Amino acid sequence: MRRSAHPDRSHRPPRRLLAALATAAAAVLVYALTMMPAPAATPSAAQADVVGNATHFDGLGQPYGGCGMPQSQLDSQDFVALNVFNTPGDYASYPRPVPPAQSSIIGAWNNGHNCGRWVQVTIGDYCNGTNDGAPGQPFCRNGSWTQDSYNGATLTMLVADSCADANAWCRDDPNHLDLDTASLGHFTRNGAAVTGLADHWNNRHVSWSYVPAPGYTGDIKIGFLQGAQRYWGAISVSHLPNGVHGVEYYSGGAWHDATMNSDMGQSFVLDPITAGGTDFRIRVRDVTDSYVFGGRTYDFSLPAACSGTCSQPYTGVDYTTTGGGTNPPTTPPTTPPTTPPTTPATTPPTTPPTSGAGGCSAAVHVTNSWSGGFQADVTVLNTGTRQTTGWAVGLALPSGVTISNVWNAAVDTSAPATTLRNVAYNGTLAPSASTSWGMTLNGSDQSLGTPTCTASG
Repeated sequence: MRRSAHPDRSHRPPRRLLAALATAAAAVLVYALTMMPAPAATPSAAQADVVGNATHFDGLGQPYGGCGMPQSQLDSQDFVALNVFNTPGDYASYPRPVPPAQSSIIGAWNNGHNCGRWVQVTIGDYCNGTNDGAPGQPFCRNGSWTQDSYNGATLTMLVADSCADANAWCRDDPNHLDLDTASLGHFTRNGAAVTGLADHWNNRHVSWSYVPAPGYTGDIKIGFLQGAQRYWGAISVSHLPNGVHGVEYYSGGAWHDATMNSDMGQSFVLDPITAGGTDFRIRVRDVTDSYVFGGRTYDFSLPAACSGTCSQPYTGVDYTTTGGGTNPPTTPPTTPPTTPPTTPATTPPTTPPTSGAGGCSAAVHVTNSWSGGFQADVTVLNTGTRQTTGWAVGLALPSGVTISNVWNAAVDTSAPATTLRNVAYNGTLAPSASTSWGMTLNGSDQSLGTPTCTASG
């Protein structure tokens, strides 16, 4: 059974708080305990699979889903919504984010703190009775949970939205998942796609648990939200290795905790480095409250397109990094070495350099796909005998295919065809060293061919 769209899925520009849901009359809950999944605490990073009812819905609201990301900017079009409240038998409206005084009613959404995480979902039993989520009624009444040919099918999905509706699914079942409808056609079992799952659903059981970001490469993505400006630096962070529990910004010579934008868990409001300025610096904490990439800092500026305020739902930005781990390489130091280089020998070498002294190659791999688009990762390899100082990759896109988003590279609009160049931190490659960048594309033809690569330096 398909659920209606959630009232809380359509977000106004993030300067305003989410509209409160209309108050529904509280009902006395009649549980059929033998038909209900066992209540469980909010799943944590280390918790085993939990079992809950699963419904489905048709895409995120506009312009943002509950996490503060437009659907077009998600890492995957296979995404889920988590319950905002855990209030069995109580279908009334409550404030969002849930205040500390009411912390006992926080659901798996965890005030947005589980945004950007990934869950492994496994299809469970089918209900052959009535499973309509009616308030005050048991799940799968007048029937029973039974196994069928879909049991065991799996899919890894992204947490991108929230469920706060006044029904039994979103209030009575702490382990309820709401899946994007299109994702029902993407489950696999024993390596093969399953078909017809949407037609045999009836809000069946699923088991699920949190998992690390699958096949993670690259670094985070940062974008300004609609209405952002120098005095209201609203951003969203995405492409996260393990979710996000906080963002800190550097301003006035000190680090500060950024305020979450309502309970949109990937959106935060920053101050610039200097009052009234347009330059920003952040570092990010994941779900374990550890700094992402060992405390790497990200420096970026309000783009020219947002000279007044950002008019688009999402305006992505390039950035430079300092410190942290080695994925990707850190920004080279800006202070020159104290010892000048020695004077090179004036005698020419007796062996001329090889023809591949400044060469590079690029390989492209499609890593994910969905209706109307797909994701590709590109690896650039220094095939020469000396260090590069930059590289450029040329793509010949099929007719009708366009790039929608890029990370760890920058589109060169002044170059012919579709050319993407390194960004500040990944242009320098030693011989045989490589770096990777990624992109999402609009279109269905995934025949990207062999890209060209040109190195400099």
